[in-house]
Amino acid sequence: MTAARSAGAPTSGRERARRLGLRPFRTWTLRSRVVLVVVAMLAVLGAVIGTVSVLALQNYLVERLDSQLTSALSRGQHAADRINGGGPTIPQAQDVVQTPGQPTGTLGAVRSSSGGLLFTPVILSNRPTTQSTDQPLGPQQVAINPLPLLTVPSDQTPRTVDLGSALGSYRIAAAQLDNGDSVIIGLPLSEVDATIQQITLVIVLVTLAGLVFAFLIASFVVRLAMKPLARVASTAEQVAHMPLDRGDVALSVRVPEEDTDPHTEVGKVGSALNRMLGHVASALSARQASEQKVRQFVADASHELRTPLASIRGYAELTRRSPHELPQDITRSIGRIESEATRMTSLVEDLLLLARLDEGRELDRDPVDLSLLLIDALSDAHAAGPDHVWSIDLPEEPVEVTGDAPRLHQVVMNLLANARVHTPEGTKVVASLAVDPAAQEAIVTVSDDGPGIPQELQPTLFERFARGDSSRNRATGSTGLGLAIVLAVVEAHGGTVAVTSEPGSTVFTVRLPLASAERGAPAAPAAVALQGTDPE
Repeated sequence: MTAARSAGAPTSGRERARRLGLRPFRTWTLRSRVVLVVVAMLAVLGAVIGTVSVLALQNYLVERLDSQLTSALSRGQHAADRINGGGPTIPQAQDVVQTPGQPTGTLGAVRSSSGGLLFTPVILSNRPTTQSTDQPLGPQQVAINPLPLLTVPSDQTPRTVDLGSALGSYRIAAAQLDNGDSVIIGLPLSEVDATIQQITLVIVLVTLAGLVFAFLIASFVVRLAMKPLARVASTAEQVAHMPLDRGDVALSVRVPEEDTDPHTEVGKVGSALNRMLGHVASALSARQASEQKVRQFVADASHELRTPLASIRGYAELTRRSPHELPQDITRSIGRIESEATRMTSLVEDLLLLARLDEGRELDRDPVDLSLLLIDALSDAHAAGPDHVWSIDLPEEPVEVTGDAPRLHQVVMNLLANARVHTPEGTKVVASLAVDPAAQEAIVTVSDDGPGIPQELQPTLFERFARGDSSRNRATGSTGLGLAIVLAVVEAHGGTVAVTSEPGSTVFTVRLPLASAERGAPAAPAAVALQGTDPE
């Protein structure tokens, strides 16, 4: 029932505009709206002025025609009364229209007191060329519907009567004669109508030309007036594209001085934007200084911790290898001390690496064969996690990038370790390499068919100390720095890293620029599985 009612409901104007590909008026630019409003106001004003002018002119022409009609009716009435007073002769229609002074096109008729026409109406249609202009004109009998003439009151008041398609509209007036009959006189409205039509056409053409001219002038003036606002918007757009979330930010962009006049609306916006940018720059500088102190502290602490940690590991190993027999509990404690020192050393190394990357230290820029790098990394991962199924998918041709080989090796190892640590035994992990010819990028993917990463953890997965142990850890936790190092190293190489995950499929994708932009598309990939690890 609801569906039927919805189907039968009328479509809104906004919906119709959307279907026609038209944007709502509120989404137009300010310049377009101002120009449209100006042109619309001029169009309305032109229509009002044109309508009033046409109506006034029409009223004037009709009044002038009525004045002529009144004079023609008076002459026809006097002529008919004179004929009636001179004897038994009955005045005919041609006697009325042939009265000297009647204009061309005068229609005449005589109506009896009983209500019928005495004679066929005639129209004064031609003037003999041999006579002077004050001589009577030649009449012409016409066949018209007599009903409009029979119903005209004999009160000498002009009225508009439609006499059919052949004659058109006439202004008709009737006057009563002395014998009780009535004389009817009419003048055509054709000249009035033609004049009105011509004036209307002229007004429409002039108005349209004026609107086009007004549109061009308004567009030019508005564009000129909007230039300061466009410069302010350009400044805001330039700031919006700056990477303000990290690193040393030099926010030196400002609105030009000529666009900060507080006496204008645009100047107020420009001045406020400059003040806001000044506050933002101050806040970013304070943040940068604070972050720099934290980075320096982490780098210094990590560097200083390496020596005591190495000493702890050395003394623990020395004690464990001592020729003296130690109690079992002490041996176990020494082993725990050594393993924890090793883990903390790894954490310190990771922190030191991130601190160095944050400082923007240059990495080595050497040719790196990603195919060999993936093979070495997968071999190490297989040795560390023999209970997983490891597989590699490589193109037949080598794929080479420019970068720091140890750091890129660490990227792949961290991704493989992440798949190993956070998935159960028997999980299949595939490392693959491909080339995107259009983007000229090498694509490294590490995928597994494990339990997946919860959706709420994915936005923060590459943040430092982000951990998903509650959902993916099967035995041990992690420092939460592995994926942060992946992101930092990949971005330092000008690449990107992304993840897509759902239960049964997790894919990490790393994109790195190719060493040569001239490299063609690789051949068809060949799947390679480590011997003894793939159940297939």
